[in-house]
Amino acid sequence: MEAVRYASLIAATITVGLMSGLFYGFSVSVMPALKRGDDRIVIEVMQRVNVAILNGWFLLGYLGALVFTGLALGLHVVDGPGGALVPLIAAFVCYVLAMVVTGGVNIPLNNALEKAGPVDRIADPAAVRRAFESPWVRANVWRTLLCTASAGFLAWALLVQGA
Repeated sequence: MEAVRYASLIAATITVGLMSGLFYGFSVSVMPALKRGDDRIVIEVMQRVNVAILNGWFLLGYLGALVFTGLALGLHVVDGPGGALVPLIAAFVCYVLAMVVTGGVNIPLNNALEKAGPVDRIADPAAVRRAFESPWVRANVWRTLLCTASAGFLAWALLVQGA
C-alpha cells in the first residue's frame, strides 16, 4: 500500500506540474506575444489553440492532476492522519480552485471567442478581443498561481512522505 500511495503522490506532482507549466507558459510568453499582435491575429491564434488543446495529452494532465491528487489524498486519509495529509488537502483544494477558474472564466471566454465565428467575418475584431483578452489573462494568472501552489504543496507532501 505504501508503494501505491507514493506512486499516486508522484503522479499527482508530475501532472499538476505539467498544468502549472502550461498555464505559466501562457502567462509569460504566449499572451505577452499575442498582446503585440493585430486583433484578428490574436483571435485566430486563440481560436486555433482552443481547438488544438483538446487532445488526450492535455486531458491526461488536466484530469490526471485531479484524479492523482484526489487518489493520493484519499489513500492518505484512509491511512490516518499524518504529516502529508495537510499539504495534500491544500494541494487538492488549490487544484480544484484552478479548475473552477478554468471552468468558470477561461472556458466560457474560449467558447465566446469560438462563437464569434471565422476571424475574417468578424465585423468588430477589436471588440471581440477586448471582451476576451484581459479577463482571460487575469483568470490564467489565477490558475497559474493556484496550480503552482498545488505543486508546491505536493512537493511538501513528497518531502514528508519520503522522510
